[in-house]
Amino acid sequence: MASDTGNTEQVGADRQISVSFEFFPPKTPEMEASLWDTVCDLAPIDPSFVSVTYGAGGSTRERTHATVSRIVNEAGLTAAAHLTCVAATRAEIESVARDYWAAGVRHIVALRGDPPEGEPGYTPHPDGYAYAADLVVGLQSVAPFEISVAAYPETHPEAPSADFDIENLKRKTDAGATRAITQFFFDNGAFLRFRDKIAAAGIDIPLVPGIMPVGNFKSMTRFADMCGASMPGSLADAFAGLDDDPAGRVEVGVRVASEQCLELRSHGIDNFHFYTLNRADMTHAICRNLGVADGGSEIKTT
Repeated sequence: MASDTGNTEQVGADRQISVSFEFFPPKTPEMEASLWDTVCDLAPIDPSFVSVTYGAGGSTRERTHATVSRIVNEAGLTAAAHLTCVAATRAEIESVARDYWAAGVRHIVALRGDPPEGEPGYTPHPDGYAYAADLVVGLQSVAPFEISVAAYPETHPEAPSADFDIENLKRKTDAGATRAITQFFFDNGAFLRFRDKIAAAGIDIPLVPGIMPVGNFKSMTRFADMCGASMPGSLADAFAGLDDDPAGRVEVGVRVASEQCLELRSHGIDNFHFYTLNRADMTHAICRNLGVADGGSEIKTT
């Protein structure tokens, strides 16, 4: 079983908080500069790792690789590269994996991936890896990567049932995955029930909650609906009346995410993976509230 590394804040006698961050590859020089500011702001927190996403059909392959390489070489952080099964042969995926290994990347986030824009659903490549469990096996044949996979506390939108979804996670674990990172969620009860169910299914790799700081409630509602994440009424209440108050929305978003993490802490959860959306301010503020960060950037309200 893999364990996270990195310096973390001591909490209690023998429990520590560990955090990790997700970024997406920038599309423009301006976005690249902004992302690098974010990386530099969050680096002193000493995350266990940071991950960089991969566009549908490998559409961001080169930008993902360049971002991961820069993070490793210039920021000195442990970086994990996302890899998907979509629109690529096994040989192509294995070539990308070998390039990552040669660049010093030892951690891969292995995903089935979303279909390219305009396609009605996922279709495995005839010469590729069909699903994430197959990809995990293939990556293990390339090099002894540490491999994280996705998990869905409220069930993957395409899964025929919750039991099928858990069985799929078990297949990924049996294939060699060493960590599961969840889709973002706002209902801690759903996460805790899911944790109990996968434990009963014999899945014993670390389950890391994915935390999404909310700066724009309306946009997040649409995104959550696409991803199958429920939005508790208490969340809507917290953001009520703030449509024209960006500073207020950010303040509430930081408070809500901090409280979510602290409640999970009370149930024995010590590792948190933050979907940063390439901005440092909210994530840094939440980490301060958790006691794992000092200082940081000013909160942005635009």
